[in-house]
Amino acid sequence: MNHASSWDFTLANYDAVWAFMVQLGLLLLFLVLGNILRRTIPLFRKCLIPSALLGGTLLLVLNIISKQFNFVLVDNRLMQVITYHCLAIGFAAMTLKTEKSTHKTKRAQVLEFGALQGGTYMLQAFVGLGITLILFLLTRNSEQITSYICGLILPLAFGQGPGNALSWDINFTNTPATMFAGNGSFGLSLASIGFVVASVFGVLHINIFKKRGELQVRSSRPSGKVVDQTNPNGDEIPDNESVDKFTMQMGFVALAYALSFGFMCLLGVLSDFTNSIAWGFNFLWASLSAMLIKFGVKQLRKHSLMHREYINNYQMDRISGFSFDLMIVAGVAAIEINDIKNYILPIVILSLAGTVITYVYIRLVAKECFKGFEHEFFLMSFGTLTGTASNGMILTKEIDPGLRTPTSSLYILSNFPAMVMIAPLLFLLSFAGKSMTNALIACAIFFTLWFVYTLFLFRRKIFKKRYANAPVAVWTEEN
Repeated sequence: MNHASSWDFTLANYDAVWAFMVQLGLLLLFLVLGNILRRTIPLFRKCLIPSALLGGTLLLVLNIISKQFNFVLVDNRLMQVITYHCLAIGFAAMTLKTEKSTHKTKRAQVLEFGALQGGTYMLQAFVGLGITLILFLLTRNSEQITSYICGLILPLAFGQGPGNALSWDINFTNTPATMFAGNGSFGLSLASIGFVVASVFGVLHINIFKKRGELQVRSSRPSGKVVDQTNPNGDEIPDNESVDKFTMQMGFVALAYALSFGFMCLLGVLSDFTNSIAWGFNFLWASLSAMLIKFGVKQLRKHSLMHREYINNYQMDRISGFSFDLMIVAGVAAIEINDIKNYILPIVILSLAGTVITYVYIRLVAKECFKGFEHEFFLMSFGTLTGTASNGMILTKEIDPGLRTPTSSLYILSNFPAMVMIAPLLFLLSFAGKSMTNALIACAIFFTLWFVYTLFLFRRKIFKKRYANAPVAVWTEEN
């Protein structure tokens, strides 16, 4: 049989040929429309609402309207798949970047930044899980029972965005013991609220402290010489090679994701426990695979087996930026209103509690550990730990357009210690979902870890005698 003649490219084969391209085209089209909205409506621009969030919301609304006429515009399952994969692709691209600090950074502050991220995740997990455990006890005899586990999605939605929130929402939905039916929409809704929180409260912080005279916008002059971002060192492959430089970057990202997929397959067949943690952490395995590739490239360069620099930071930024933009649009568009109508109360309570505790905790740590650039550090951390790194960077650039403070360098260097400190949360997710008793144990562990990380961050204030003569790290313009 001639397989080539068994199908064609017409609408008769819409699902096989056109469905994916139409859905992808919708995402890109509404991303552009979101950007137009942001540029033309001053309120959205002043609040720094991401274009991707506006585009996703517009597509969601249009899909809800189209369903009233028995026409489904958005393929929710495909949108969820795109959200899931874009998270890992974005993390792989971010990790492949060469870690180059443009400022003198203190090792203690790198660890403190990592401890802050770990502490914020643990605080969000402890408070979120505690809230839904209480709601479960209050509603367990009613018709609308609140799942005890859904509060654990708060740190994933606020801290890591739609991809991981979606993944574990579906994971908990498929675990009968959790009595949860979010079907992905619960986590996506919390993540979408997180983007709004990052933008709106970040802008409010800037305006309030500007009026108080406690915050000054720094010079826009870059803190170093201007370099060609497409070939900063002059030893990278040129753009006119037989293979485009951008194609090479995509190749490295694809290799990282392929290695992570192989590792997930291996974990999947080893045991039930490893299978339970394999597929929900695609972004983590992609990051670890990218680290391995980066180490391999470094060794090849060191031993003169590779003469050119193939990984370009600027283009890796573009890949991760595109992936996260696509993830946000797809994640918002994939929300199914019918799946969250029974979870409105926990979503509202978790969003309010998550916003308050995240704001207060990061604000206190910024004042304690990052004197001299506490507002820049706060905006970067708050934007990242309620939205994404892009939100944090946008907010930081509002008051430090030239990136003259070491905030961005500290963020880059703190990625590994932060990953280590966040790891206990990630590996307790599956354990907590197996029973209410496990959830209570996990909640106690999250509180203990938050206490330990916070003790480290406030060690100078707590142990005053020991640190009485120790120098305090204060950044100034002269640094």
